Amino acid sequence: MTAAVDVVFPCLDEAQALPGVLSALPAGMRPIVVDNGSTDDSAAVAAAHGAFVVAEPRRGFGAAAHAGLRAASAPIVAFCDADGSFDSAELERVVAPIAAGEADLVLGRRRPEPGSWPLHARVANAYLASRLTSITGARLHDLGPMRAARRDALRDLDLRDRRSGYPLEMVLLAARRGWRITEVDVRYRPRVGRSKVTGTVRGTATAIADMSRVLREVAR
Repeated sequence: MTAAVDVVFPCLDEAQALPGVLSALPAGMRPIVVDNGSTDDSAAVAAAHGAFVVAEPRRGFGAAAHAGLRAASAPIVAFCDADGSFDSAELERVVAPIAAGEADLVLGRRRPEPGSWPLHARVANAYLASRLTSITGARLHDLGPMRAARRDALRDLDLRDRRSGYPLEMVLLAARRGWRITEVDVRYRPRVGRSKVTGTVRGTATAIADMSRVLREVAR
């Protein structure tokens, strides 16, 4: 039986967080865990908790996210981090406007709990969100990774970035095609384990560089 929603979880060494993340997933949603070269037991843990596991050896958030999109078969595809920073149960609220035909792309606007979002990452995100608002006309506050859209429409965007610019490219191309883009509030919690991106200044700087490149290439 085909699920109503496929949820793509890009994953790199998240064996500790996956049980909680997957167990909170609402009924009718199929988890697709994309193992992006983990050195722990992420793939085995994901499979043991009912996920469809895809291996993507090419490192990069975009590479993992797009591999999940290619593997999806449900009419709606959502994306979520696998590190426990989001409550998977809230995917219902993110998907609802898509299922109701009220929006074409829904982004989860992060409402951070104490200790969940370092200042340098919040500042970078606010800057990117303001740039997106000015470029697209959509009133956006966050470029968060929890999001949902229809599978076929996402594939038609022909996303090319395979690094940290993937979420930004998605929004830019969606806006260019006239998609209705909206946000819903979601909780943002301290992740399980150490972040590879926003937990370090270096990781945030790399993400900013990737997204700045996408802005130059796509928004021109």
